[in-house]
Amino acid sequence: MPVTRAPATTEPGGGPGGDAVRLPQPPAPPRLPLWPLALMFGMVPVWWLAGAFYLGWPLLGALLFALLFIRGRVPLPPAAGIWLLFLTIVVVSATQLQTPASLLTFALRLAFYLTALVVGVYVYAVTRERPDQVAVLVPLCAFWFALVALGWLGVLAPRFALTTPVEVLLPGGVANTPFIQDMVHLTTAEYSARSLNPIYRPAAPFAYTNNYGSAYAMTLPCVVAFTMLRKRGVLRWALLASLPLSLAPAFLTLNRAMFLSLGAGLAVLGVRAALRGNVRVAASIVGVVVTGGLVTLFIPVTQLIGNRVESSDTNTDRLSLYVEVIRRVRESPWLGYGAPVNVDTVSAEAPIGTQGQLWMVLFSHGVPALLCFLAWFVAAALICARASSAAGQWLAVVPVVCLVQIPFYGMANQNLAVAFFAVAFAMALTERERAARLHRPRLPRPEAVPA
Repeated sequence: MPVTRAPATTEPGGGPGGDAVRLPQPPAPPRLPLWPLALMFGMVPVWWLAGAFYLGWPLLGALLFALLFIRGRVPLPPAAGIWLLFLTIVVVSATQLQTPASLLTFALRLAFYLTALVVGVYVYAVTRERPDQVAVLVPLCAFWFALVALGWLGVLAPRFALTTPVEVLLPGGVANTPFIQDMVHLTTAEYSARSLNPIYRPAAPFAYTNNYGSAYAMTLPCVVAFTMLRKRGVLRWALLASLPLSLAPAFLTLNRAMFLSLGAGLAVLGVRAALRGNVRVAASIVGVVVTGGLVTLFIPVTQLIGNRVESSDTNTDRLSLYVEVIRRVRESPWLGYGAPVNVDTVSAEAPIGTQGQLWMVLFSHGVPALLCFLAWFVAAALICARASSAAGQWLAVVPVVCLVQIPFYGMANQNLAVAFFAVAFAMALTERERAARLHRPRLPRPEAVPA
């Protein structure tokens, strides 16, 4: 993607009147279309039914990159350099891979990291050049509707499973790999037979219910922001109606980190609203909290979570994995091990370097990569916090939600692209708000009347 500079103005040495001669302006680059984002985020049920939701996601990201490359002169969002440094370290860490078989999973995770950046650049560019910025959020709203609809499918048909076309087309040795099988074999809910009191927890369109809870917590602020930006219309009322409907599948995931991250995001939002005296934001927080509280009258989520914790060893398993990561990363702190590994030194079934993005990055790519990963979200949180509008303040909590989730949930999946989508839109929205404030005409002060 070529980088261009603003045209210079030259003044000739002599000429009639000494007038300055301006060089011709280059033609404006073509406007980026919204349909690729709609194809990627708005057709999630189709990709899920085809078994291509995971493996096809980087291909959709490649489509966005091709359009950006053809367009040229694409602005990078703030803090993009931090993520580029992270990607560089990840690529170099491939030298630490212990087996050729781990190269496939490494490449897939790297593809998700790259796709997230491409989505962020595309959304940032298309939001800055469109007069109607709110239209850019429509694909993410469609993603939200997919979460709600498929979440309810997991509630009503938790045992539903289906062999997908992608699963049939893949070679048997690849399709039967547990990591790939989870991605291409269609299920609506996750069921843990290891639990003493196992229940079905909604997961679709994801393979794991934790990913569903992570996506829900990231997307909810974006939906509220859209309803604040768009004052009328069928889509606005459909989103408002979907908010209470979404709580049942979200609560039944029993994802503690989802509740924790949303609670932290709402707390930060509430403090900012109080400091700025924003009544509209405060009222919206009260509305969300009250709606959630009413749902708990029908779904005893606290009791269900308590029963799940008492009847499972998830906390012990996670701690054993975390301790093993810290112990082993001392032997390779700079580049890690390239990917998670299976060992017999822990009681958990998951490989070392899973059960949380923080631990995956630390173990797989080393301490510098983890610092870059965290630094990008911290920078995004600080940049988005400058938003002045109610919608911008809601969007600004997305990186806060992500920071709380990083120790508990993996993000080397579609959710990272969701986070970059929301953050890039918030950055562009904040820039436009700041520009509007700077160019707003100031009323002259009234002159003092002498006594």
